[in-house]
Amino acid sequence: MTAGVARFSLRAADNVVQMKVRPRLLIGSLIVSAVASVAIGLIIARSNDQSDDIAVLDPNVTVAQPSGIPTNDLVEGTPLPEATIQTLAGDDIRTSELLGDPMVINVWGSTCGPCKKELPDFAKVQQVYGDRVRFIGVDYLPPSDREEQFARDKGVQYELLYDGNGEFVAEVGIAAFPVTLFVAPDGTIVQQTGQLDEAKLTQLIEDHLL
Repeated sequence: MTAGVARFSLRAADNVVQMKVRPRLLIGSLIVSAVASVAIGLIIARSNDQSDDIAVLDPNVTVAQPSGIPTNDLVEGTPLPEATIQTLAGDDIRTSELLGDPMVINVWGSTCGPCKKELPDFAKVQQVYGDRVRFIGVDYLPPSDREEQFARDKGVQYELLYDGNGEFVAEVGIAAFPVTLFVAPDGTIVQQTGQLDEAKLTQLIEDHLL
């Protein structure tokens, strides 16, 4: 066999080997791409699932929250729980003593950012509806002149009570603030919300208490 023929045979053999190897490489690449696509898809799906778990502040929508994040009990349609709260002077008042008028009970505290933001809105709405709806602020902190003055500085003129021992918060099942309860004259909680602005508070009063 001449040298030229030998070189030709070697090239041919090389081509055959490459033809066998390339499909294998192609198949391997396709497999890797497929696995990567599936992994990316799972990550995106998981991200979308998690985004669905984030609580929304729309008071008309109840959204599931991820485990570990405190959630409030759903108390709409149930009687206002019996609990003892206090006046600024420290006198006890039973929640049953508050019944008889439609009520807006706003559970708040000066250490809660969203509570601070909505207080002026409650003050404005109470000026409009205060002759038909009883507004009560229940502070989750102990009675103090500081808390009282904090609310007054935000324009609040309605009555303020205090849940210094946490009894009211525990009975209602509150884990995150603020919470507002709309209570019918017979004591039924007809609506339960989170943070509100003036427009939404007005709408809920019109829809549920008047």
